[in-house]
Amino acid sequence: MRFENLNLHSSLIQAVKDQNYSEPTAIQQQAIPLILKKNDVLGSAQTGTGKTAAFALPILHHLINEKTNDNRKIRALVVTPTRELAIQIGDNFTDYSKYNKIKNTVIFGGVKQGTQTTALNNGVDVLVATPGRLLDLMGQGFISLKDIKYFVLDEADRMLDMGFIHDIRKILNELPKERQSLFFSATMPSNILKLSSQILKSPKQISVNPVSSTAETIQQFIYYTNKSNKKDLLLYILKDKNINQLLLFSRTKHGADRIVRNLKKKNIQAAAIHGDKSQNQRQKALQSFKDSEIQVLVATDIAARGIDIDKLSYVLNYDIPNESETYVHRIGRCGRAGETGVSISICEPEENEYARDIEKLIKQKIKEIQNHPFPQTDKPMNAQQKKEFEKEKQRRKQEFFANRKKKRNAGNNNSRNKRR
Repeated sequence: MRFENLNLHSSLIQAVKDQNYSEPTAIQQQAIPLILKKNDVLGSAQTGTGKTAAFALPILHHLINEKTNDNRKIRALVVTPTRELAIQIGDNFTDYSKYNKIKNTVIFGGVKQGTQTTALNNGVDVLVATPGRLLDLMGQGFISLKDIKYFVLDEADRMLDMGFIHDIRKILNELPKERQSLFFSATMPSNILKLSSQILKSPKQISVNPVSSTAETIQQFIYYTNKSNKKDLLLYILKDKNINQLLLFSRTKHGADRIVRNLKKKNIQAAAIHGDKSQNQRQKALQSFKDSEIQVLVATDIAARGIDIDKLSYVLNYDIPNESETYVHRIGRCGRAGETGVSISICEPEENEYARDIEKLIKQKIKEIQNHPFPQTDKPMNAQQKKEFEKEKQRRKQEFFANRKKKRNAGNNNSRNKRR
């Protein structure tokens, strides 16, 4: 099948040709005809399957064919969990609208609202938004949802993971009852299905690339090592001349920053993106990575949602995720759109169990690299050791915050003394 066979508006066909799209992906083949027929859709699909085009193209088709006056009102709303993903979706809408007059804008938190409110005041047809900033600007009177005809909730599982359920319900209460709604999620646990039942009317269900599957184009490797040797093993791996760009996943924000510091000490250009970074810092780091100005981009899972880098070949799990589905999402960042990719995982003893769980989920053995300088020699902790470890970790945490409070109080006392 080709895009010409999907009965899309001619301006959209020309736009996808400019994007070098040859044939529609599986989710596009399934979703576009259903959305063109004005069905509500419940879609299960991972990032990287062509999901954005699957809902953006038919929505644009409807908007192009609807007669409207010159006073632009928001007719389509896409709600998504992260700034990066919102920007990516907005860019896609812009690309697809190249040969028509449909306007879109993107709003998200972490930046001043002036540019966003100016765009809204000038009038837009499609709004792509993160929940917090959307509700904020609605509260200020900059946004009305009363004219929405098309509503998309994207990455719903991540939305709930990030605690947006109450925000989503507030947004739903403001939407017109008569609308077309599209709901996409990589996983479909019971809470997601319950939410979808509140949004959709007699939806058509589609499922592409279930979360347990990994692309055949991605080669998967794992290095077993000790925790103390991880940073040295990473440097050893980066000696491979083929690794010009590497997206590296860290479990924590502090861990991501520490990895970047260690790499920079060895003159390896790296940057981190996570929730503690400002929007400008995150966008600058991502753009530097896309422009090949840095070799390693270190990300936490939430910050990485929405990262879409053409022809990214290498992904590395510095920390093995304790949720097997997260592993599938991570490695799906490489080997996209039929390209080949390589996934590398560094596994310390306490993560051996996570690695086994991942292999059960994906129903395949991850190839172990055995001949390397930092083999795993330590044993995983037993139950008693884990208990003592957690107890000591909690003690250190309490001690850290107590010391920080003492320093803060001492600083306040000094300031008061100086004022006297």
